[in-house]
Amino acid sequence: MGVVTISAAYGAAGAEVAPAVAERLGLPFHDRAIPAQVAGRLGVPVEEAEANDETVVRGLWRLVASLGTMPDPVGGVLPTSALPDARAYRQQTERVLAEITSGAGGVVLGRAGAMVLRDRPDVLHVRLDGPPDRRLAAAVQRSDRSAEEVRREMVATDRAREAYVRHFYRCDPASAQHYHLVIDGTALPVQTVVDLVVTAARARGIGLR
Repeated sequence: MGVVTISAAYGAAGAEVAPAVAERLGLPFHDRAIPAQVAGRLGVPVEEAEANDETVVRGLWRLVASLGTMPDPVGGVLPTSALPDARAYRQQTERVLAEITSGAGGVVLGRAGAMVLRDRPDVLHVRLDGPPDRRLAAAVQRSDRSAEEVRREMVATDRAREAYVRHFYRCDPASAQHYHLVIDGTALPVQTVVDLVVTAARARGIGLR
């Protein structure tokens, strides 16, 4: 069965590609269920786990702030807070990913999956990216908000996710060396991107269909 991890920069169509890949491969799509499982293991409300989840926009800066001296988008550093709390969420997320890989497999969006599962032979790691201006245009097209509001969210989200990976895994999440397949998600139709990922996954023996 195996696992496909998809790391996606803001606006690179990760939310559209990942579930479509899961459906094509006949595998579960693991997204909102991950913070729910983490919440159960830590004995906290699901909302609390979501606020510490790497893929949930509204909680990113709260989580990164707890990691210590991470760069702020407008300069300076973020305050130091309770690092063990952030580490506990990260450790439980890693355990859930390991269990997914050892069990029924699936498609995982975000959660630094390429770093957590980098030594597994039954995993395909995919990165969706693209030039910032095209990612912004794509995100605005999918949204009913102003371009400036979306731009601010894109900058904050990209920086927070990068800070998360750099802090816990000491690497750049955009670096091609972590992935089997890197695709410009702004240059191709979503269905074409899905086709490419599915073809690569099947070439690694991943999927039920």
